[in-house]
Amino acid sequence: MKEIKQIIEQYDKAVAEGRQTALATVVHVEGSSYRRPGARMLIEEDGRLTGAISGGCLEGDALRKALLVMHEKKSRLVTYDTMDDDDAKFGVGLGCNGIIQVLIEPIDSADPYNSIVFLKTLNKKRQKSVLVTLFNLEDKKNPQPGTCLLINGDETVIENGPVINDRLIADAKKSLISRQSSFINYVSEEIDLTAFIEFINPPVSLVIIGAGNDVMPVVEMAEILGWETTVVDGRANYAAKDRFASTCRVLVAKPEQAIEKISIDELTFFLLMTHNYNYDMAILRQLLQKKVTYIGMLGPKKKKDRILSELKENGFEYSDEQLSVLHSPVGLDIGAETPEEIALSIMAEIKSVLASRNPEPLTKKNDPIHHRSHLTIEKAITKPG
Repeated sequence: MKEIKQIIEQYDKAVAEGRQTALATVVHVEGSSYRRPGARMLIEEDGRLTGAISGGCLEGDALRKALLVMHEKKSRLVTYDTMDDDDAKFGVGLGCNGIIQVLIEPIDSADPYNSIVFLKTLNKKRQKSVLVTLFNLEDKKNPQPGTCLLINGDETVIENGPVINDRLIADAKKSLISRQSSFINYVSEEIDLTAFIEFINPPVSLVIIGAGNDVMPVVEMAEILGWETTVVDGRANYAAKDRFASTCRVLVAKPEQAIEKISIDELTFFLLMTHNYNYDMAILRQLLQKKVTYIGMLGPKKKKDRILSELKENGFEYSDEQLSVLHSPVGLDIGAETPEEIALSIMAEIKSVLASRNPEPLTKKNDPIHHRSHLTIEKAITKPG
């Protein structure tokens, strides 16, 4: 979501200053690549780039193609085949081993359904969404419809184009429920188009209980990742807005009031970093009674054991399932000592939980880093809608 927000912000600037733009989107990948489907890059006529579709090797060629797209005002699907040992034929050193399909769409600011409008709509609310991009993989000379359908978690449907049919909408809604992206080739007498049905989660909401100095690098790292952060502390001199990143929400609250001020969903992660035993215990007691994905608590294991024991003595019993979300001591074992290193350890653990991974050095992996089974293109014989 961070990339999408940056693209929206830069697009608005480009429009205000009268510059033409195009949007490049990785719509499919075979084999390995630096970026996965859904990676986006805004390209401006003066060469400014926002976002990325590779590690830097495709951007130059994509810029040249985008200038042509802006001139012709027609979308184009570009294929980069990096499985060929002779990377030099692209004029770029790719160093990957895959086939990357990039759709480049011209952006007409006067079009109420241009691709940036879809991105703006999904960015307005904190909810899961499915965005559909249609492209013609079999014949690149044929029209490339591009971004054409958005379905939000509140079941809002926005569509654009005559190729939208009931089957495509149903498949998009199915993706919203399964929370999985997919690729489907729709074939009928009238059309032969492939859909990138992209499931998009809202950004992580990281709630940090405590506003000490060691919280600052956690907030800074979350800012880099594009996560939404909230810092809560009962001490007004610590919970001061000017101590944290501009996008960070800062609240002053007693422990019994703090959780009431927080909207909790499945992507809300909590960190207890107050260094105050009683404050942490009061917050933990509340969180364990709610449906929470992750609770990280700073401090040694004996602190956690003591808090849980004390809660039990006061009549609070918790199941193994409730306690499974509690990570204490918080973080991965990377030998962290300084506040910055501890922040890195914590953020790495949260990311591993998000991705449902058991952290290990990549050098020990024999399998691909990213699962590739979901990149299979399913074929669907359909009727026009």
